[in-house]
Amino acid sequence: MRVLIVDDHPIVASGCRALFAGDADMTILEASDAESGERVFIAERPDVCVLDINLPTVSGFELARRILAHTASARIIMFSMNDDPVFAARAIEIGAKGYVSKSGDPCDLVEAIREVGDGKVYLPAAIARSIAFAGPAVAQSPLSKLTTREIEILRLLSAGKSLSEIAWLVHSSYKTIANTSSIIRQKLGLRSSSELVRFAIESRLV
Repeated sequence: MRVLIVDDHPIVASGCRALFAGDADMTILEASDAESGERVFIAERPDVCVLDINLPTVSGFELARRILAHTASARIIMFSMNDDPVFAARAIEIGAKGYVSKSGDPCDLVEAIREVGDGKVYLPAAIARSIAFAGPAVAQSPLSKLTTREIEILRLLSAGKSLSEIAWLVHSSYKTIANTSSIIRQKLGLRSSSELVRFAIESRLV
């Protein structure tokens, strides 16, 4: 099985190699950001992609969207420090086949790769329970008001990117990004840039 790890921390790919040490059928491919991850995917066509959400430029959500636009059947696992069930729910909504928290058991990632590689779906038990039994809490979370594209734009705004820069990064128009920015502020009831940044930090988007 060929697995693409897209994460800006080399130790993550090294850790994956260690987890699969001795498995001669496992090949680990690496990329450190969305742009290189997309290039490697197109060139190598891995069986499974493990995408960190918090990449240096655009997020793993945006990369997942691009990969699925190339290959609708791509098998994607989202990998994140954030175990908020809203993130897991959004990952599944956009077409990911699995979601694993970096704060969980390393064996979760191994199991996720094997399950998704076999054409199945995977959520760690704790996250699955959170989605199944915390429905009202998920619905009340401010992040639940936002689409994955809105989360992406909020993340980039809070990182100090201009509307023009964001439009270029997510392959959209300035007008669309400006309109989406206004919608985000309305949905969250935020007025200033400092409020956006604080909300993003508290939500572990940056």
